[in-house]
Amino acid sequence: TIIGYIVQQWHPCKAKLSVQDVSKKTLLMIIGPSCGCCYCSDVNFKVQSADESSSVGLITKQWGGFAREAITGTTDFEIQFPIDLDVKVKALLLGATVLIKFMFFETD
Repeated sequence: TIIGYIVQQWHPCKAKLSVQDVSKKTLLMIIGPSCGCCYCSDVNFKVQSADESSSVGLITKQWGGFAREAITGTTDFEIQFPIDLDVKVKALLLGATVLIKFMFFETD
């Protein structure tokens, strides 16, 4: 059963993803850092309302330190969202986190 979609939106310098319901209506936007950001610290992806006027949550790729990042293939993410957010939207944000990992942090 399809519960929604994560769709990449074109932007010249930022990662921008829309979280859409099953009818493809945009529910939330995920806005990543500028392309010149440093990946030697935590990297934040803001979860915002559909019109980008208010903050709803945060997806953070946590920096594990130089040795861990260079030697192991493990990555830690943290997702923050309101407790009363619809469970389907929470599942979509979890899926978006996996997509972000593969789009921006995988080299193999």
